[in-house]
Amino acid sequence: MTNKIFLILVLIGVPLSVIGSLLHWPSVVMFVVYCLTIIALASFMGRATESLAIVMGPRIGGLLNATFGNAVELIISIFSLKAGLVGIVLASLTGSVLGNLLLVAGLSFFVGGTRYKRQAFNVYDARHNAGLLIFAVIVAFVIPEVFSQNMSDVETMSLSVGISIILIVLYLAALFFKLVTHRGVYQPTEKGAAAVGVHEEEEPEWGKGTAIGVLAAATVAVAYVSEKLVHTFSEVGEAFGWTELFIGVIIVAIVGNAAEHATAIIMAYKNKMDIAVEIAVGSTLQIAMFVAPVLVLLSLFFPTYMPLVFTWPELISMVTAVFLMIMISNDGETNWFEGLTLMAAYVIMGIGFYLL
Repeated sequence: MTNKIFLILVLIGVPLSVIGSLLHWPSVVMFVVYCLTIIALASFMGRATESLAIVMGPRIGGLLNATFGNAVELIISIFSLKAGLVGIVLASLTGSVLGNLLLVAGLSFFVGGTRYKRQAFNVYDARHNAGLLIFAVIVAFVIPEVFSQNMSDVETMSLSVGISIILIVLYLAALFFKLVTHRGVYQPTEKGAAAVGVHEEEEPEWGKGTAIGVLAAATVAVAYVSEKLVHTFSEVGEAFGWTELFIGVIIVAIVGNAAEHATAIIMAYKNKMDIAVEIAVGSTLQIAMFVAPVLVLLSLFFPTYMPLVFTWPELISMVTAVFLMIMISNDGETNWFEGLTLMAAYVIMGIGFYLL
């Protein structure tokens, strides 16, 4: 049913995106069309990636998920950088971290918890990810802000580039650690195995050729629609009274990850908590350790550079979200109340960013 809705949205949304941009329809109308179209296209990218992961095996599948898991947000951010909207890019990265750790995880825990009194997931995986979260968000994001207080713009950018390279190297090392050298150590729990790694028992939705074709077509379409979406931000912000910060933290972050968010909630409802947690936390790590540093490096090719320097409200929100998620997930168990706690934190931060 959901797949049919996304198909209809793509068949209607892509032509409307082209026609509307050519005929210069109102920005607010086109903003809604672009957002819905991107969400629908993202679902096709996710399904194609999943099919390829099943066909080509878990190791290649892990690499594919790492590459395309946040492709939509990466594409939107690249076009935002090209347009010089550095504030929106940094805000959307913040929004992705908050959205994944608080909103997605919170909804997953809450929805799953309404069906099951107690839900378990791989505690060793949770503790491993906790260390990476502290490094990626607290160490790598806070250090540039603190040190840049007494640095020139050139020195700040040099520090950001250095940290970005280290983040990417460590992220690739983390993938190698989990998928190769310590693959057996971080096996999912029995309930989550079917969703995470036992590809032998799964049937791919599409064959290899079809999946690659769908992935390529969806990526091209997302790139086109994303470029048009970026140009509506200023007028939409004025129409609704939204700041650049709010658009990035809430709107762009949710649109860029909507399909992935829905998958996590569905998995939690089916009591496949390993995959739900992996989507929430794994996607956060992708954003912090891969997408953000890649954007910093890509910005070197644009007129406006993007140092890895967030505002204090963004940093404090991300640090708080990381500690709260670690405290709740470190025991390898969850329930609906813990999910509600995470969602409450997200709403509080959302109100704060809206009023800033």
